[in-house]
This record gives sequence, C-alpha cells and structure tokens, in this order.
Amino acid sequence: MSIDQRATLELLYKVSREFATALDLKTVLQRVLFAAINNVGGERGSVVVMDDNGRAVDSAIVYGNQVRENTTVQLRETVERGLAGWVVRSREAALVPDTSKDERWLRREDDALERSGAKSAICVPLLAREKLVGVLTLVHPVPGTYNAENMALMQAIADQAGITVMNARFFSESQRQARVMTALAEGAVSMNASLRIEETFERILVQTRQALQVETVALGMINEASGEIIFRAAIGDGAQYIKGKTIPARGGIAGKVTGDGRGLVIPAITSETLLAEAEQLEGRARVMACAPIHAQGKVIGVLEVFNPISKSFDGDALLVLTGLGSLGGTILQNAQLYERLDSARRRYRDLFEDSIDPIVISDLGGYVQEANTQAATLAGYRPDELNQFLIEQMHDVNFEKVGRRFEHVGSSAVIYESILYNKLGEQFPVEVYARKVLFDDVESIQWIFRDITARKDLDVLREDLAAMIYHDLRSPLANILSSIDMLDGLISNEERENGEAILRIARHSIDRIQRLIASLLDLNRLEQNQPVGEKQPAKPAELIAEAVEAVSHAAEGRNQRFLVEAADDLPVVLIDVDMIRRVLINLAENAVKYSPLESEIQIVAQLHKGWLQISVQDSGPGIPETDRERVFDKFTRLKKQDGPGGLGVGLAFCRLAVQGHGGRIWIESAPKQGSRFIFTLPTST
Repeated sequence: MSIDQRATLELLYKVSREFATALDLKTVLQRVLFAAINNVGGERGSVVVMDDNGRAVDSAIVYGNQVRENTTVQLRETVERGLAGWVVRSREAALVPDTSKDERWLRREDDALERSGAKSAICVPLLAREKLVGVLTLVHPVPGTYNAENMALMQAIADQAGITVMNARFFSESQRQARVMTALAEGAVSMNASLRIEETFERILVQTRQALQVETVALGMINEASGEIIFRAAIGDGAQYIKGKTIPARGGIAGKVTGDGRGLVIPAITSETLLAEAEQLEGRARVMACAPIHAQGKVIGVLEVFNPISKSFDGDALLVLTGLGSLGGTILQNAQLYERLDSARRRYRDLFEDSIDPIVISDLGGYVQEANTQAATLAGYRPDELNQFLIEQMHDVNFEKVGRRFEHVGSSAVIYESILYNKLGEQFPVEVYARKVLFDDVESIQWIFRDITARKDLDVLREDLAAMIYHDLRSPLANILSSIDMLDGLISNEERENGEAILRIARHSIDRIQRLIASLLDLNRLEQNQPVGEKQPAKPAELIAEAVEAVSHAAEGRNQRFLVEAADDLPVVLIDVDMIRRVLINLAENAVKYSPLESEIQIVAQLHKGWLQISVQDSGPGIPETDRERVFDKFTRLKKQDGPGGLGVGLAFCRLAVQGHGGRIWIESAPKQGSRFIFTLPTST
C-alpha cells in the first residue's frame, strides 16, 4: 500500500468516526461540509438533504469558517436548475473547472466578472443503500483548481457521509414527529380540561401559542347562516383588534382556508399583500399561518397565528397548527353541545320553578327527587319534605296506564285523571301527565298535575242541566203533543188546509226535542256502561228512509236533496231500532246544517267485509284531521264563525250508540270537499 493510499484511508477513517459521533442533522451537515472543505479545499460549500420523493428538506452552507443561515429555499432552485440538479438527476459526480464555461452552473449576480467572477466547483451525490439522500457541492474561487483526484476524494467523503446523513435525517424526522405528537398530546390534555365554551376558546389559544411560540393567536368561527367568519377569541399582541371582527365568506386567508379545507403559511406579509387579518392587526403582522378547525368532516372555523418569535415558521409549524385545529374542532363541538344542553337544562329549571302547574320529578322507582314551588304549596309540604315521599303517596297512581314499575311511561306523556292529596287530607281532582325526562343528566319521571276542579264543577253543572232536561221537559212535551193531537181533531174541514201546515211544523219540532231528550238519556246510560235496549231485526233501507223522512222538512227549506243508495236485499241487522234511527237522523241533520243551499247529501249502505257499512256524505267545509276524534266528545263543538249552534251531544251519542252495538264510527274529510261520516253494524247473518 502506497503512502498516499494509507493517508487517504486514515483520512476516511477519521472522517467516518467524526460523522458517527453525531445524530443531529444540522451538526452532521456542518461536519460533512467542514470535512470536505478542510480535506479537499475550497472557499465555500453546501449540502442539500433530499427526502424519499426527491424533494429538498434541509440544507447547510459554509462560507469560509462561518456557518450561514439556513438557505433551503434558495438551494431548492439550485437543486432544480443548477449543477446540483444535474447531479441529482444523473446520480453522477460533476467536476466544473470553470463555472463561467459550464451551462450546468446556475449563475447568480455574485458570479459577475466585476464581483467574484469564474470559479471551480465539484458536486457529488450522497448515496445510502442505493438511495439518493443528498448532494454535496464545493466551490473554489480560482478556476481550474479542482481536478479528478479532488473529485475522487470528495466522492469518498460523500460515500462515508451518505449513511450518516440518512440516519441523521431519520433521527431528525423521529424527533420532529415526537415534538409534534408531544405538542398535540399536551394540547389535547389542556384543551379537554373544560367544557365551558369561553374557557375552551382560551385554552386552545394558550396551548397554540405555547406550542408554536408566536406573538398572537386568533380563533374564528363560521356563522352557518351567512358563511362569515367571526373571530370569537384572540390573545397576544394586538388581540384587541381581532376579537369580535368579522371576515366575509371567502375573504382573506381565513376565507381561503375554510373554503379549501387546508392550512396556509404566509412567510412575509407586505403592504401589497391583501390580508384582512393583517389589516386588523394594524401593521403588526409580519408572518402568519392559518389552519382549518374541523369537526366531523366539516370546517367550522379557523386557527390563526402571527409572528413567530424565531422570525419564521419551521417545517412542522403548519402540521402542529393543523393538528391543534383538528383537536380544537372536536373539543369546541363538545363544548357547544354542552353549552346548548346546559342552556336547555337552565331553561327547564326556570320553567320547572315558574310553572303554574304542580310538577314533581321522581326516580324510576317512584321516589320523589324534586318538586317545584307550586307542588309544595298545593301539597302543604316543604319541598325537602316531599323528597321523602313515594309518588303514590301524593296521588292515586293509575298503574294500569303507567305500569306497576312505570314501564309504560316513555318520552310521550301518559295521561289520566286522578286525585291529589294534601297534608290536611283535602282532595283535588287533577289530570296527570307522566313522561320520562333527563333531569340533571339522570333519567327520571316528570309528573305534571293539572288542577281540573273547575272542569269537574262544570261537568257537575252540565249533568244537573241534563238531569233537568231529562226529567223536567219530558212531561210537558208529552202534554204539548197531546194538546196538538186534540187540536187536530177540533179543526174543521174548511180550516184544515191552513192549520195542517202549522201542526206539522209543531210535530216536527216536538219530535226533534224528544229525540234530543232520548239521546241525552241514552248518552247518560251508555256512559255508565249499561247495555243498549231491546234489539229487533231491521232492514237498512227502511231505517234510512225513515231518517230521511224525519229531516226532509229541513232539507226542503234549504233546497237540498238526498241521494240514497241502499239495496233492498242488504242483510237484516239486529239493533235497538229507535236508537240507530236517531243515529241516522243526527248524521243527516248535521249534513243538512253544514251543506250549502241547493246541494246534495249522499247516504250509502253496503256490505263490507261481513259488516253493514252506512255513510253520510255532506258537501260542507270539512273537518280538520286534528279534530276528527274530538268532535265525538260530549259537549264539544268546533269553533267556526257563522256556524250553526247546538249542545254538542249528537255525535257523542252516535259514537256510544254505535259502539254499544259492537260497531265503530269515524270521519273521512277533506277541506272544501265535505265530510263523510261512516259507521258499521254487525249483521244478523
């Protein structure tokens, strides 16, 4: 082995040991450059580190004995278009004796003859495991200085440096990922410490400021209605100029970020740069970054940072900011949900206490947990005393409706009438509404007691009135009818033509009153679950004919006519004939009342699935769907202007009479198309 070869091996061994003692990428790059300059010679040198995709990710430059500021952005241009770029593409070393005569050299202003002029350069690739990990360049101020021997030594140093640079790059990336993960983990812990929306804003801002070491942080939320971005919070220098400001949809950097869903870094804000955010800081903004705040795949706001203390953002800044934005989105959404829930809970508490109805909250076992002021007052106990009660101690629970273990109580109210007891033993009729609710985040049962004393008193008054009608009018009406019959016998043949019409009107009116009284009597009896009267066979066609005859006088006065479809061969029905006749008459009279003048009323009887089905169709205004069940309740009348009056017992009687025969009755109706009342009766076959 020659002396030169031994010296080269010793040099490479020394260089290799020097490289191996460092893992920090910046330190490794500087050592590679100094080793190349000290052993090969040169005025300056640069090394650019490439990632697996061939992009420049880091660099170092040495001028003389001084390490210059990181110039990765400038060197990227060299990698793309200069001598280093040629080496990257060809993966071959390049020797340039005179830079002024080689087109591969990227000429800059400093290369002018009146300045530094022509130079000599060597550029070699850094390879590790057949992968390009970087490119190393040396420059000498004197053309023709470098030769093939220099390039061979340079390549030998580069071969030793390749694995070291790759390991350092991996170590740097792992350190970077660790820093990012640490920042995000610390951010998650800090941000999740509260669900109060204003505290959450503050924690996100503080954590972002600490993680990125910036002067100012701002958080904007998108207004769903207008799309505008409203800055809800800001901390740091000039924060007072940002908080509360609004940026139009798609305006400024924030608008671009929310529209694209990707973060941005603005390395230098100049007077010519149109940035709404920078304008808000009144010239304080020099550098900024902005990242979207995501929640469930949707952008709900932005996180902006201004003026890093280090004067510029490193390569991880946007990654950290984007990660914090994603964390913040989930936390903000949870805070908003909590705020709405808390607001709803407060509103419920206010309504609970201010309600004019007594309200009691029990657990699912029936033990009273809370009672509002009205409940305590009515029961005669203090609220804390009621907390020792079972709900059945306060009122008669209808266990058939709610279930022995309240299993029938759900989100929809179970309604029944009951008696509420107070401390003095007094009783109050109440209507109870029981349903499950979340009370202080615990599933509970809400009991609302609506005092129906006035309604019960009114029911008693109505019953007394009905009793008076039942008993006090029947005898006088019978006397009047007898008197009319006597008058009919006393009228002479000469006066009969004029008197007969008057007597017919009187008889019709008396018949109507008698039918009403009979219906009231039957209604009272059927409400007490007494059976219908004696049943006899009857033909549907004959029943309908009798009903039409009974109301024909009223129909003729309004120029209305009946269209009847009832075949003679329909099955016979076994019924209380008088009762079902009155059902038909009531329905026919209603049709006459609510149909316009000169209209038609249709009555159809047919066999349907083994049942006799009879329908009465008018051409009136129709009945809303929400009222079609209610009209069958006793003393219920729909509120319509200029509508006919009445007691509201006719349809209630019809329902109980039909149900008493085992059938059912219902309404089919449409606005301006009239109503069809339909009922069914079992046939005798």
